[in-house]
Amino acid sequence: MHAMAMSLEPALKNFDETRIRGPVVGMRVDIAAHRSEVPVHRHRQGQLVLALRGGVTCEVPKALWMVPPRCAVWIPGQMPHSVRATANARICYLFVQPEAARLPERCCTLSITPLLRELVLHMADQPSEYPPDSPAARKAAVLLEELAEMPVAQMCLPTSDEPRLRKIAALLSDDPADRRTLADWARLVAMSERSLARLVLRETGLTFGRWRQQLHLIVAMRALSSGQTVQHVAEQLGYDSVTAFITMFKKAFGKPPARYFAELMQAAEP
Repeated sequence: MHAMAMSLEPALKNFDETRIRGPVVGMRVDIAAHRSEVPVHRHRQGQLVLALRGGVTCEVPKALWMVPPRCAVWIPGQMPHSVRATANARICYLFVQPEAARLPERCCTLSITPLLRELVLHMADQPSEYPPDSPAARKAAVLLEELAEMPVAQMCLPTSDEPRLRKIAALLSDDPADRRTLADWARLVAMSERSLARLVLRETGLTFGRWRQQLHLIVAMRALSSGQTVQHVAEQLGYDSVTAFITMFKKAFGKPPARYFAELMQAAEP
């Protein structure tokens, strides 16, 4: 299924999962010149979301996943999820039939080798139906073998259905530069500081400071992937200096943003 320039929702509406006969079917989507989102939905097939260009995030129950370059987010079949992409992003979807391969039963980020990436892109250019003894079917079998071997990476923000925590998460997502303290947030949701700290830890597994930093990393990766400058992203996140932001990023990923993306984006274009 070839690339199409549109928003995410029409692209997926045109996809008929009942017509899939082979073990995998691919689809490329070129996002129009504005950000796009497909609301919560689910598929019988598992879905691999590969970002070729731009920033892409997937939200599933209790987690927000970032799709960094040279990685992909795996969403098991029947899992409710939504997908959001920045303007001019390019995405490749791979739909995998249930039990076609031994893949994780939970949502996760998978590292993608150059070989696997090319196989995914190749399948995206094939028709949705292909004979079981065809070259496409043989390549699909190799793809599934490779996919099952890919290491799992972590690039997600734990979320929660707890109303007070959802309120804080929504406000921080809308304004990640908000530097209110834990005590400030506790007053906002009518809790004690200690109770809010326990709630965040119980619901996300992270302290409030680590949880907010993870949100900043998700926002930063999405913005940097869409082409924004390091300086602009640092300002967007409310850092006092670009150096402070670079230090935070380097602690998380082992490299400063410019070097990290220079290395990863070498394979960003097909």
